[in-house]
Amino acid sequence: MNQAESNHDRGEGMNVSFDPKVYGPVVAELWSEHRLIELGPGEPNAGAEPRLAGLQADDLFSARRILDRDMAQACLAGVWLYHNFLNQSHKISQTIATSSGSYWHGFMHRRELDFSNAKYWFRKVGVHPVYGRLCREAKALAAAHPHFSPAFLTSQEEWDPYSFVDFCEECLQVETPAEPLCRMIQQREWELLFDYCYRKAAV
Repeated sequence: MNQAESNHDRGEGMNVSFDPKVYGPVVAELWSEHRLIELGPGEPNAGAEPRLAGLQADDLFSARRILDRDMAQACLAGVWLYHNFLNQSHKISQTIATSSGSYWHGFMHRRELDFSNAKYWFRKVGVHPVYGRLCREAKALAAAHPHFSPAFLTSQEEWDPYSFVDFCEECLQVETPAEPLCRMIQQREWELLFDYCYRKAAV
């Protein structure tokens, strides 16, 4: 088990923290300021753009040896998405014909507010390996905020990406105290997917 994997195997729900330093100095630099990802498009992080503009997938892995180019590109799509550059993320994810590429693609369209297209790409994902963990952690987060949680979060036994798209859409359309919960779950979704792609990309 590598350092990045062990970082995400220390507990569940709110007890798990995402430490960018375990992924190397380039990733750590891009996460110098922790924040919750926006549900919608958000404003592109202009401060990060100069660094991102010249960034290649290989740069994210420092001295590691890349084994899977698609997974490395998936990490790069995730980085652009984190900093609210949806178009740049989209250009990358739409070229990755894998379950994880479709996941980043659907994630981007969900944030773009193209909810039907997001569901289309989540259908292409199938049952992604992060879904089991995401389901458990989302349930733990929902249990910590029972007054704001939609029923599917506490009752589902398997992750339902379509219901989560609907939850994001609802939180974006009406002012609701459930929005922070939705964003916390999305944050863990991003972290788990990035971690999975990173570990599969290189050794």
